Formats: sequence, C-alpha cells, structure tokens
Amino acid sequence: FWLLDINYDVVGGVPEIRMWGISREGKRVVVIDRTFRPYFYVLLDSISDEKLRRLKGALSVYNVISLDVVEKRFFGKKVKVVKVTLSNPRSVPKARDIASKLSFVREVFEADIRFYMRYMVDNDIYPSSWHRVSVEPLKVPKGWSVDAVYLAKEPPRHIEDKTVPPLSVYAFDIECYNKFGEPDPDRDPIIIIGRSFNGETKLLFAEDNDDKKVLESFITDVVKLNPDVMVGYNNNRFDWPYIITRAAKQRIKLAISRSGSAPAPSVYGHYSVIGRANVDLYDYAEEIYEVKVKTLENVADYLGVVKKSERVVIDANQIYEYWDDPDKRKILLRYAEDDVKSTYGLAEKILPFGIQLSSIVGLPLDQVFSASVGNRVEWHLIRQAFKYGELVPNRRQRGYETYRGAIVLKPKPGVHRNIAVIDFSSMYPNIMIKYNVSPDTYVPPTEKIDEKDVWVAPEVGHRFRKEPPGFYKKVLERLLNARKALREKLKTLDPSSPEYRILYERQRAIKVIANATYGYCGWIDARWYRREVAEATTAWGRTLIKKTIEYARKIGLEVVYGDTDSIFVNYDPEKVEEIINFVEKELGFEVKVDKIYKKVFFTEAKKRYCGLLEDGRIDVVGLEAVRGDWAEISKEVQEKVIEIVLKEEDPWKAVDYVRGVIDDLRRGKIPLSKLIIWKTLSKDLLDYEVDAPHVTAARIMREMGYKVRKGMKIGYIVTKHGGSKISSRARPFFTIKSFDEVDEEYYIRRQIIPAATRILEYFGIREEHIVEGKRQSTLLDFFSQS
Repeated sequence: FWLLDINYDVVGGVPEIRMWGISREGKRVVVIDRTFRPYFYVLLDSISDEKLRRLKGALSVYNVISLDVVEKRFFGKKVKVVKVTLSNPRSVPKARDIASKLSFVREVFEADIRFYMRYMVDNDIYPSSWHRVSVEPLKVPKGWSVDAVYLAKEPPRHIEDKTVPPLSVYAFDIECYNKFGEPDPDRDPIIIIGRSFNGETKLLFAEDNDDKKVLESFITDVVKLNPDVMVGYNNNRFDWPYIITRAAKQRIKLAISRSGSAPAPSVYGHYSVIGRANVDLYDYAEEIYEVKVKTLENVADYLGVVKKSERVVIDANQIYEYWDDPDKRKILLRYAEDDVKSTYGLAEKILPFGIQLSSIVGLPLDQVFSASVGNRVEWHLIRQAFKYGELVPNRRQRGYETYRGAIVLKPKPGVHRNIAVIDFSSMYPNIMIKYNVSPDTYVPPTEKIDEKDVWVAPEVGHRFRKEPPGFYKKVLERLLNARKALREKLKTLDPSSPEYRILYERQRAIKVIANATYGYCGWIDARWYRREVAEATTAWGRTLIKKTIEYARKIGLEVVYGDTDSIFVNYDPEKVEEIINFVEKELGFEVKVDKIYKKVFFTEAKKRYCGLLEDGRIDVVGLEAVRGDWAEISKEVQEKVIEIVLKEEDPWKAVDYVRGVIDDLRRGKIPLSKLIIWKTLSKDLLDYEVDAPHVTAARIMREMGYKVRKGMKIGYIVTKHGGSKISSRARPFFTIKSFDEVDEEYYIRRQIIPAATRILEYFGIREEHIVEGKRQSTLLDFFSQS
C-alpha cells in the first residue's frame, strides 16, 4: 500500500497506529498496528541498579513496560542511556517531566517526538511511498470512508518503488459575504464554495445569505467523491477556520475526514483531515522568492497556470456588491470558478514536488509544506540519526548569533555582452563532505589534537576531525549520491513520460534538502545547532570563489560579478572549459555553466541585475520589478524599460515609452488597480508611533468597521487631498471611486520615474531628461562593453 496519511488513537488502553493508504488495486485502505509502544531516553549521572529502581519507582504511575540500558552516540561520543518504554503515548510528557526533576538525571532525550513519527522513524516507514505488510482483515468501523481495514502482523516494510498511484484531488475555495469589510465568520455567511474534483469544476451556493445549504452540500460532495487530497490556497489560515466556525454556528457536523471526524488544527499550523492529505498551496507560494505579492492570481500567472489577463479579477472588498446585484452576480460566479480552477492548476504543478519532498524527509504530505525548511531538514536528520545510533538533541533557547556569510563581489555597472554564469554544484554540501564539517566532528579550541588529524577552516580557524566520517557527511553523501543517480537515470528517459516527471521532482526535492542542511546548522532553533559549522562552511566557500576568480583573471577572463557560489565571466568557451577543469582537478569541486546571457545589465549595487537569456527570456534579480512595495504601474514600467534596453539597445526609446505612460496617467487612462501600493502591517496598529501611508489607510479601514490586524496586507492609493505628507493622503484603495482623486504627481515623481531611472541613470538619463525632454547626443558607448 502507498502511505497517504498516518495518525494514532488509544483504544481500550492500547495505542494503535493507523496508516491510511491506497493498495495496488486502487482500494482505499487502513493498516492498523497495535504492537508499537512509546519510549524516551534518560541520561543518568551514573548507572546503577539503585538508580534504575528509583527511576522506575518515580514513573510507576505511568505503567512502565521496561527500562533498558542502551549505548548511543551523542555528538559523536559514546554514551549509555536508559530507554524508558511506556504503555500509553499520552503519558510521555508527564513521565518526562517527572524523570527530568530527579537529582541523578542529567537530561531526558526524544520525549518530544510525536508517537506516529516515532513509529515511522523506527520502522523506516515513509509517507508518500510504497510498503509491504502481512495483515489480517478487520471489520470496517462505522463511519469510515475506506474499502478495507487490516491488522498488521508486523510493521510494514518500505519498498523501493517510486511510482505514485492515481490520486483523486479536490480543490476548493470559498467566497464570503463582506459588507462590513473583512469577513467575520461569527457574522458573515459563506456564499459560494467552488470546487474542482480531478479537474471537473462545480459551484455550490448559499440561499441568499443563509449558508446552511452550501455547507451541507459541501459535506455531501466531499463524502460522496471521497478524495485522497484536498487542496486550497491559504485554506489553513482562512478557509478551514472559517468553514469550521460557520458549521458550528449552523450546528452542522463537519464529518468529512475518512474517519468521520471534522478537520482539526494540527502541527505547523495546518489542519488535519484524517485519511486525506489536506495541502495548503499558499505554503509553497511563500517560498517563491520571485513573486512578492502572493495572491492566487499572481502565483497562478507566474507558474503558467492561468494568465492574470485571461481570468476575472474582482476587488475582494467588493464581493458582497457582486452577490447582492443580480446583474453582477454572474461575474462573481466566473471569478469563483476561475479561483478554484487556478487552485486545481497549481495543485497539478506543485503536488508532484510535495509528494517527493514528503517521501524524502519523512513528513506526511499534508505537513511537508506547512513545516518550515528547518523542520523539514530536521526530520530528515532525525531519521538518519536513528539509523546511525545518534541521540536526537533537545531544542535549546539561544540568543541570535551572526557569522560572516558568502562572498559577493561589487559588480561592474553597465551592459555586458555574452556573459557565462559558472556555478558550483551544491557548493556548501560538498564542502561539508570534503572537509567532514559536522557538529560531531568539531574540535573546540581548548582540545589538544594533532594538526594532521584535522581540517582547519580558512579565516576562522575552526577545526574538524578528518576521521571518522561525521553525521552530516554521511547524510549528505547519501543525498548527493542519490541525486546523481537520479540525474543519470533522467538522461535515459523521455521527458514527457510520467517516470521522468516523478524522478525529476525527486532529484529537485533532494537538492532542496541537501542545500538547506548547511543553513540549518546556523538556525538558532536547530537541535543540531553549531554556529562554527555554518561559519566554517561559508569560510571555505569564500576561499573557493576567490581562487576561482584569481584563476579566471590569470587566464585572461574578465570577471564582471560573483555571488555566493557562482561567477559571471566573458563567455570564451575554451577558457570557460579551462576554469571548469581547474576547479574540478585542482580544487576538487564540480562546476558547470548555469546560464549564458546575451546581455546582462548591472547596477552599482550587489544582487541587483537583469539579463537577456539566449532563449529571449529576461531574468530580473533584486530590482524594483520584483519587489512588493511598489505599485504595479512601477513594476510594469521598469520591466518594459529593461526589455527595451536589453533587446533594442535604445535607452531613448525607453524614455519615450515612459513619457507615454506619464501622459496616460495624467489623462486618467491608467486603471486604478495599477496604482495600489500593498504593504503589510508588521505590528498592531496601536504600536505604530509614525504614521506611514499604509498605517493611515489601515486606521481609516478600522474606523469604517473593518477588522484590521497584524500581518494583514493593506492596499492604498495616494490622493491629492489631506495634507502635505504622503502618509496623510493615503486612502484604502477601495474607497477611491474617481481618478480625479489620485495624486498623479506622486505616482510620476515617486513611483514611475524612480523605477525607470533605476535602470536609465546608468546611461546618463536623469529625471529632467524624462520630464523636460532633454536628450544626450549618443549612448553607443554604453553598449560597447564586454
């Protein structure tokens, strides 16, 4: 069976693991294991029969099954600990607290690992993967939406089969009545629930403003279709809490899980729908750096699901108007349909990656996106720690510590032609492998050791034992070898085949976890925290980049930029190949040509550039065009200016374009929606001492009866009236009914022109050239570089 979801319950005093999955025949099944028991480890100041008796006596009320002295490793050093096995998982937190207070107990370990996760770790069971198990059939309990239930005779065995069974996917999205601002589930009904089941779309409606019918229809629909996966966009933060509150108000039992229970809050802020994987696609979108304003339509547009220009977009604050007006309601229905189609389309793009990530790190599919990157890495490490006999450290409260990061060269401003980006493959993981950089191999400054037995990090001087192989080295070697094998396999497959897509997403997931392992070391919440590990890794990285740059210059290649694990050089194929050979043979690392730009434009600032790729695409990094705190018109202008400069090499043509936009703005021809500036409230309104524009707009919204809270995105437009300060002239965008209210000069001088001159100033074009029409004689010199 393929493991989709896992939970546990205690039945008659016996804990039972419940594994919800899909059989080879496509049946929805549950495999129950009643043989596993919870445990944790206790480290004593010394082990004696007397202390073991006292420990057992202190814990006797919790029905201790056994105390076993076992040998483990802790940060690479051998230790003897007592394994305390109990009968009930729910007793573990209390037993841990009692044990930790005993005078002869130094520390308690692994008492905070969730019972079903402990079961999977110990038995090498992976979610989103195939397993084989010997079973006996059981009667299907009343209310369970499955074809069969089995009792395991022994724990399942994971089998090496990367195929994914056909999964039924149910995307849903709710629209709520909102006459008084942001909808309030205690007051405002759900008016539409859109759903797309395996691509078939349907809209469920409220009766006027009574949502009892729409909620009942939703429950009936889910139970009847019995989906494996439920997906939404921001459903963990909005849709589920709202649906649950409305169901309670209507006294409706939200029995939509496969066990007949309601969705419930679970770890990492996600909602668990037992037996199904409830996935919030917004969690994935949060990690898309390139999209700053992460609305459903923006993310769907960026990922090529639905173009923003080809779907209905309604101002969210006006949904109630469209519902109340019979003539407008059909537009609202198309909007709801486009929303749920976009959600389903995103699921098709994102779920294959989520499934592979889940099967690698060992977190269930419904948790893997909602968990932080640090938590994903940590669960992968916890699984490997069990295999290597390593104790899992406890979390500690730590203060924030900084360390020097990667090298970033100051770029050579201007336009450069024919530039190759030479990129180190998995630089940080490979550094950690080569130099055995790991928390358990670190040698403190006070410890004496023969220098020939350690690697010494440049600049910072941190030392790491050469032998034995460290915990991180073993983990990372396993990951990178697996990725290398997958990439070789991909070369033999048809890119359009299902197997290719599965293996492609798997190697991508492995890369994400391997690269994140370095950062995990310096994450203050990490169990295996060791600042020196992260600091030494970046130090070796800086040395690698410096040596590569020196060699490039030595053989006559101009280096125009360098950042973290890559350098930008003139593309001379023979010399680039020479660099690659030098790095691989002399430095012992793998590099490749990652991108070739026909032209690339650098500002004077680091990490801010844009380039024209060989296939005609424009790559923008760090400029206003990809920042969230500018109006859409500014981003649009800058993107077009970049395109004209790179493709046509005519900055004055870009100036003419910008003047045209300014003329359109002055004539009121720019849609108001392109003038909205979005900014997040980073704290509660009462805590703001300075009236920033978005704070002023938020206060107006509150006075209008809107619920305004920390973390909310506020959209505002700057108007002509209200005072000399911009902050006093900011108004919530939905209150602006006429273009006559807009302060065009603000948008010209503070939004459009700065966005354009950010690029054009390099060519000697300043604000007065755009506004007054002055013109330089020639700009050809600017395009003669590189």
